[in-house]
Amino acid sequence: MKKIFLISIIAFVLMAFNHSIQWLKFQADKSELIKLEKEFSDYVQQQGIPAGFGKYAAEDAVINRNGNLIKGREAINKFYKTTRSKNDKLVWAADFADVSAAGDMGYTYGNYTYTAVDSAGNAKEYKGVFHTVWERQKDGSWRFVYD
Repeated sequence: MKKIFLISIIAFVLMAFNHSIQWLKFQADKSELIKLEKEFSDYVQQQGIPAGFGKYAAEDAVINRNGNLIKGREAINKFYKTTRSKNDKLVWAADFADVSAAGDMGYTYGNYTYTAVDSAGNAKEYKGVFHTVWERQKDGSWRFVYD
């Protein structure tokens, strides 16, 4: 009887320990996505919008701009290079992140500010909320699959 009780206690402790490890991994993945959004935004500030979206997009990524879906990293690059001024600015920060139980998908959302600059140098600011879906790649990195 004591043996069964001891085995039950050990099993319970191991299950609780395993659950704690999974919870810590889940929290680490969420923090990783928040950090990644900051790196993405910082990269866009330094290198420009086309370069940033080109770097962080998955090969099959999709973006929704004004109700139009642009599909694939190459099409996204072309879209930003042909529709945006080099002087336009985009800044954002994730307020929330969540990750699937499997740790292979996640999403973030937060606020953005887009500043469009016309050919005369006049700036117009647009503010809104973004939502990005991320997928862990085979190499362990995250790339966005929908923005």
